[in-house]
Amino acid sequence: MSTIDTLPPLRQVIADHDLSARKSMGQNFLLDLNLTAKIARQAGDLTGYDVLEIGPGPGGLTRGLLAEGARRVVAIEKDQRCLPALEEISQAYPGQLSVLNADALAIDPLEHLTPPIRVAANLPYNVGTELLVRWLTPAQWPPFWDSLTLMFQREVAERIVARPGSKAYGRLALLAQWRADARIVMSLPPEAFTPPPKVSSAVVHLTALPEPRYPADPKLLEHVVAKAFNQRRKMLRAALKGMAPDIEDRLIAAGIKPTDRAETVGLEQFCALARLMAN
Repeated sequence: MSTIDTLPPLRQVIADHDLSARKSMGQNFLLDLNLTAKIARQAGDLTGYDVLEIGPGPGGLTRGLLAEGARRVVAIEKDQRCLPALEEISQAYPGQLSVLNADALAIDPLEHLTPPIRVAANLPYNVGTELLVRWLTPAQWPPFWDSLTLMFQREVAERIVARPGSKAYGRLALLAQWRADARIVMSLPPEAFTPPPKVSSAVVHLTALPEPRYPADPKLLEHVVAKAFNQRRKMLRAALKGMAPDIEDRLIAAGIKPTDRAETVGLEQFCALARLMAN
């Protein structure tokens, strides 16, 4: 498959519009439409869905999402240089693409979207983790999205799906896995991008759970987990000693040894501890 629609190849689009990826914007462009279509397919059946895309750049993934049957794509692009290329896609898919020239961290896209909604993006490296945390910590759950299909640096992707006992396991894994099923669905080498980044990348697919996996107050759970991992080399009785005078008793009641370290404690135990701390 040399192309997925009647539009020019991405290399030609970049040349025609004099686009070059800017490090200051965390940009690395994917130019292989085979790959962008494959990423779009990882988002699942897009028929009947609005899709939110962040940082479309010249529109490779945008074209993949539309070709895979997305009802509508709302793309947020901060770089004005990319707008003419995205406008060409909009003309090829009348009424199916809306482009918002804005900072994804400073705009609420919900007024432009109609449920059901999926999110799919080759996230700019400099905002990817912050956006993910926002999507995982809304004021109300379930969230506005049914699923997230997101590209990260491989290291970040591994932190999202990490299990207890691994070096990658930490706050991001607990936050993601408390409210979603998360798995790595694709890996991409540096040479897949222009310019090639110094690290490999991976696509993570997260499906929202109807309710959190275990009961806990979100703010209290985040506070407990943050305290535990801020001093991850310390035993938990030391890392959490400021939270309660009887912290050892509460740890034991939650099924945690006071001598355990945060990286060995599972999500269910952290949630149990958060419930005990609420008391």
